[in-house]
Amino acid sequence: MNRDETPLDDPVGASLRGHHAHLARRLGRVATYVPDVATFSAVPTDPTPADWADLARLLGPGGFADMFSSPAIPPSDWEPVFVLDGLQMLWHGVLPETAPTVVELGEQDVPEMLALVARTRPGPFWPRTHELGTYLGIRDKGTLVAMAGERLRPPGWTEISTVCTSPEARGQGHAARLIHALAARITSRGDRPFLHVAADNTSAITLYKHLGFKPRKKVTFRGFRTP
Repeated sequence: MNRDETPLDDPVGASLRGHHAHLARRLGRVATYVPDVATFSAVPTDPTPADWADLARLLGPGGFADMFSSPAIPPSDWEPVFVLDGLQMLWHGVLPETAPTVVELGEQDVPEMLALVARTRPGPFWPRTHELGTYLGIRDKGTLVAMAGERLRPPGWTEISTVCTSPEARGQGHAARLIHALAARITSRGDRPFLHVAADNTSAITLYKHLGFKPRKKVTFRGFRTP
């Protein structure tokens, strides 16, 4: 099915204007997520000095602005924090006939989720990140050993993120089961899955291609601190 891919060119801004509007802080034409949910920020495609000043006010002095895949570059007095090349990939896969066995995670699971993220470092995850969407996990004898969840929600699309497995539980297909379970939920409500991955994470890219994801475009992730 053909689907408008335009929202994927500004997935943060499209999410903050739409499905995640209740998690947004706004000033003028700029927006960012509320604290402890995400550090992603969005500016217009044609940001002016006034827009950057508004974002600086939202974030406060020395605040962190994760511009995600936005090509916009802030004024020279903003301190660069990181630059990372990545890929945006879209799902073209087929779901397995048998639903995988996973558990839905919630607020009560946040301490375990944060601990797993700290061990595996799949990307940014904060105490309220789980509010962005559904997060699923796999437990072994009661211990959370793998998880993945929904992050950005531009119209018609849902991003799969925080795919991680503890070192002692790798090689058992947990990531595939979680991605298939999330894809089933996402497609059942009429959305299509997509994800982002670091360009140098070749093992993850290979896995995602095997599961039916195809690269859409190269992106560059950038982070800055306000003056």
